[in-house]
Amino acid sequence: MRIVVHGQQAFGKAVLEALLERDEDVVAVYAPPESGRPDPLAEAAGSAGLPLVRPASFEDPAVLEAFRALRPDLQVMAFVTLIVPAEFLAVPTHGTIQYHPSLLPLHRGRSAINWPVIKGETETGLTVFWPDGGIDTGDVLLQKRTPISATDTLGSVYFDRLFPMGVQALVEAVGLVKTGAAPRQPQDEALATYEAPCERQNARIDWGKPCRQLHDLVRGCDPSPGAWTTRDGETLQIFTAEQRPARDVKGVGGAMGEVVEVSAGGFAVACADGRLWVTRVKPAGGKKTGAGEWAAQSGLVSGARLE
Repeated sequence: MRIVVHGQQAFGKAVLEALLERDEDVVAVYAPPESGRPDPLAEAAGSAGLPLVRPASFEDPAVLEAFRALRPDLQVMAFVTLIVPAEFLAVPTHGTIQYHPSLLPLHRGRSAINWPVIKGETETGLTVFWPDGGIDTGDVLLQKRTPISATDTLGSVYFDRLFPMGVQALVEAVGLVKTGAAPRQPQDEALATYEAPCERQNARIDWGKPCRQLHDLVRGCDPSPGAWTTRDGETLQIFTAEQRPARDVKGVGGAMGEVVEVSAGGFAVACADGRLWVTRVKPAGGKKTGAGEWAAQSGLVSGARLE
């Protein structure tokens, strides 16, 4: 079966290498246009001696004809961000399969790992599906589930589980396609959710919110885009924190956003129903550091306000 791998970055590279290890017949690799930074998938294609195609757009008829000329049987999409038209997806004999890091139809969109953590959900997963040109729409081929613990972050959910699980799921899906046993289960549109990209404006901390919501926001934005607040007009990103409900600290102890405790281990900020104990931060123009160390260096004391 003639396979085209289409993707980018470390995940795309891992998928390509996993397929080559199984002696799959990969005939070409598609990757994003050059951006000045090496792309791991593009480099892996070069190392394997595979044809590498880096189109700026898939709307160009010449790109479509060149893809047809490869006579692909299956296109495997592993981390694709450019819009790929339905006509392009339908070229391979067996169509196209794609990885998405959520349990579709939940959490469609490019920040599908951030939002389940930010919303305090206790489970997420991945989907391999048959894309049809919409935003994460198309029949489901297979799904895998994984829990989200109270200490998980965006980084731990992805790198520890959804990344390796996703590579294996795509390899499994290719095997199902080869044997003619690949399912096509329609997504239930009544259950569909879509979130916009999780960007800087979504990551701003509102100290009037409950400490659990703030804790989940910090976890869901670590490592990117990084939850943040300001002190004296300067941005301060918060990367690790613990929630301390009012019942555990004998009340909130200050106005929302007020620093109510500072020690070598970090500092506590009052919120709606308790305190957020901050342990790791990154000041504007600086590096990630222990919150207690930063507090000592910056002169942070109890009574200071974070906006």
